[in-house]
Amino acid sequence: MKKLVILTGAGMSAESGIRTFRDMGGLWEQYDVMEVASPRGWEQNRDLVLQFYNERRRQLKECQPNAGHLGLVDLEADFDVQIITQNVDNLHERAGSSKVLHLHGLLTQARSTADERMVYDIGYNDINDGDFCEKGSQLRPNIVWFGEAVPAIHEAEEITRKADIFVVIGTSLSVYPAAGLCHMVKEGCPIFIIDPNEINTTIYSDYEFINEKAGDGVMRLKMLLRKYF
Repeated sequence: MKKLVILTGAGMSAESGIRTFRDMGGLWEQYDVMEVASPRGWEQNRDLVLQFYNERRRQLKECQPNAGHLGLVDLEADFDVQIITQNVDNLHERAGSSKVLHLHGLLTQARSTADERMVYDIGYNDINDGDFCEKGSQLRPNIVWFGEAVPAIHEAEEITRKADIFVVIGTSLSVYPAAGLCHMVKEGCPIFIIDPNEINTTIYSDYEFINEKAGDGVMRLKMLLRKYF
């Protein structure tokens, strides 16, 4: 069974109603993303950061996997599918995907500020000031913030190197280190890119561009993969 590695970004979840920071509006229009998604922001205004992620968690609870998520689950019948996602939602898991690696963390988890290995599944519950781990340290969202290392990138690189087919869905390929994964596929590995927007594909010698949103794009991808592989 061929190994199908899929890198997903914000466009994967857009049809589920997941809003980006700049789409959230309201209260958040007056803030810069660095104020709620960086170590500096956490140090300067912990309550604001907690409020931001609590709101995002509540939003996620109301969202459902879309046709794109479900289509990737269907591909597991014919391929060894491994998803690497830049998204912090859990929609791949809720759709039924069995192998999902989160590069930037997961909204439904908290972690200790004293020991990043202490991770807790919290579902859609809030994290409040005064919620502590066993070591007595404040809990924070288990999210990789701007300026922080991406520990899962090394595992993602190993997975990518083993890919027989590599697919990119809903990401502009401009955010590193995730964008660099495309350069780690082995020679001759076909690359499929699904995105409704034009992106820079001139750096890839062997790719097929599917100019669709995630839902329709995955349907087209399924047809192509089952035809050629």
